[in-house]
Amino acid sequence: MVAAVADFSQTGMIPTLHNLGGRPVDELEAELIEWGRRYPMALVLPCLYSELEGPALSNMIDEIAQIPYLNEIIIGLDRADEDQFRHAREFFGRLPQRHHVLWNDGPRLREIHRRLGEDGLAPAEAGKGRNVWYCLGHFLATGTSMAVALHDCDILTYRRDMVAKLFYPVIHPAFGYAFCKGYYFRAAAGTLNGRVTRLLVWPLIRALRATVGPSEYLDFIEGFRYPLAGEFSMMLNVVRSIQIPSDWGLEIGVLSEVQRRYTPSRICQVDIADGYDHKHQDLSLDDPTSGLNKMSTDIAKAFYRKLAVNGQVFTPEVFRTLKASYHRNALDLVDHYQADAMLNGITLDRHAEENAVELFAENIVRAGETFLSNPDTSPFLASWSRVMSAQPDILDDMKLAVAQDQAMV
Repeated sequence: MVAAVADFSQTGMIPTLHNLGGRPVDELEAELIEWGRRYPMALVLPCLYSELEGPALSNMIDEIAQIPYLNEIIIGLDRADEDQFRHAREFFGRLPQRHHVLWNDGPRLREIHRRLGEDGLAPAEAGKGRNVWYCLGHFLATGTSMAVALHDCDILTYRRDMVAKLFYPVIHPAFGYAFCKGYYFRAAAGTLNGRVTRLLVWPLIRALRATVGPSEYLDFIEGFRYPLAGEFSMMLNVVRSIQIPSDWGLEIGVLSEVQRRYTPSRICQVDIADGYDHKHQDLSLDDPTSGLNKMSTDIAKAFYRKLAVNGQVFTPEVFRTLKASYHRNALDLVDHYQADAMLNGITLDRHAEENAVELFAENIVRAGETFLSNPDTSPFLASWSRVMSAQPDILDDMKLAVAQDQAMV
């Protein structure tokens, strides 16, 4: 793909760092090497074992192996038996940087999980949120890095400059950012992607504003070019203090937590790729427990929880009105996306787009019903500050457990 010159607009409340000239990655890395002496950096990679056998991760590891400034790499491995864990150690063993593989399904980390459960601190369900949470715990346990970046392990268009661009804003000694969110253009093979952001998040924000009124929180989320991006970086103090969700609302939940604790001047977003493609989730029309069906419900609930905390009262009537407003806004946006796609020679399946809108509209109400029936239920995992207060030895024990797994013969 030929790189396009980005716009330079600063709209909304979130500072935006653009890709204006394609600065060479070697220049970025040279500065990060220098600053890394004071602020060592760690990269977190949450993954499923199946991704080791997929089309993306091997190339990603080859790219990451060339990054010269990383202090450590923390890999969270889910859904792996012992033989698969041993294979994962070999797979990641070609990384020259210091790295740790967390065997989340192994007996040692399961014992850590059991002990946390005694104080009601263990994640109740498996998934990316739990994986990330334990990886961040290990980041704190090693105690050797001051900043951490995270990205998914299924990126087909991966290049190592993505990591440099994620770290640069939070590491630069003059910027003062504590948290940075990545964004990018979502299209591949001539098809416009990013359905959940395009067809759920944007029209839902518009509908919420029309239904419940102006909200600084909605303005904050709308300020991000790609709020559901799985790529972000943050400083050590952010890791200690935030709570993250365990469900599909992870990305929105992280932004909500950051907004609660930091002013917009401490938060930014950065353009990390000219194009981006990764594994696509099925719409799963007939299965509300998987795919974009579940994801859309969890994301809607994440919005409702945050607005309720801010004082918004929800009723069944509000959710019915919200559904109608969302539906109209979403269909209007489909018109815009279709025109944009046609101008650029990109395929857009109008029927599939409207099928997604219909599903998301139903899930806006379903999420509301779930929220009203269990208003006190929270998917948020405990902050690591709370965990360390309740069990002061847990991080040392986790670090030992990971080291023993790593040395297992």
